[in-house]
Amino acid sequence: MELNQIKGQTILKRKPVIIGIGELLWDMLPSGKKVGGAPVNFVYHASGAGAESYAISAVGNDLLGDEIMMEIEKGGIHHLVERVDYPTSTVRVELMDGIPNYTIIENVAWDHMPLTEAMMELAGKADAVCFGTLAQRSAESRSTIQKMLSLVPPSAYRIFDINLRQHFFSEEIIIDSLNRCNVFKINKEELAIVKEMFNVPESEEKESCQWFVEKFDLKFMILTAGADYSLIVTPESDSLIRTPRVKVVDTVGAGDSFTGAFISAILSGRSIKEAHRSAVDRSAFVCTQAGAWV
Repeated sequence: MELNQIKGQTILKRKPVIIGIGELLWDMLPSGKKVGGAPVNFVYHASGAGAESYAISAVGNDLLGDEIMMEIEKGGIHHLVERVDYPTSTVRVELMDGIPNYTIIENVAWDHMPLTEAMMELAGKADAVCFGTLAQRSAESRSTIQKMLSLVPPSAYRIFDINLRQHFFSEEIIIDSLNRCNVFKINKEELAIVKEMFNVPESEEKESCQWFVEKFDLKFMILTAGADYSLIVTPESDSLIRTPRVKVVDTVGAGDSFTGAFISAILSGRSIKEAHRSAVDRSAFVCTQAGAWV
């Protein structure tokens, strides 16, 4: 691997390999169905920022699965998506002032992601891998995710985008995931939940993020606070940028686009401030469009 080390950052001399592993589904929006799922959204935007990005998931042997694969191909996304004998996932998305509320069905295709030789081989080449809690709700997919994480190089960014949905998370999964990651992405509402879970002393968001950085030896902690601001904390510094005012259509995939743009910029050698600005601009633009892919 050709790389340089600058202040603890891995700066690649080639196109970075980025993986998103987890849920792949149809978001059933008021305007119609759109391909979604946090990991594939992350991959889509990382790819747009110049990375060699791969979505890892599963869809059913059904018409919705056929359609989702066609959309992924059309979007130019590299993928290792298995076809399994469970239904392709659909998620009902209701919008209130552009803010989504999700109704997620259980026992769908991405709950049964098998581990393949191709996945394990790809993991060994990864410069970054993104995962969350949702796809770990089932034992099979959780095992696949954990094995993939164990195979990525020590220098890779292991991004835990916590992505709490309905009742599909547990303290056990969150603790285990934090112990496996070196980048932690969270929003303001989720931060309140995990602060209580870990008995983090009452403090401002910045101090709470610093607590997690120190506790779990993180390279970055990324906090998004919707229309207000976003904050990135490292062991040495922090970056806060106010959210630009835009005409919001919906916020579906905004956080995923933020993470994809940020980590791609970091791997290309940009400073934290520059990468942060790139992420903010990308997510703001996504908010002006319907759905996560633009």
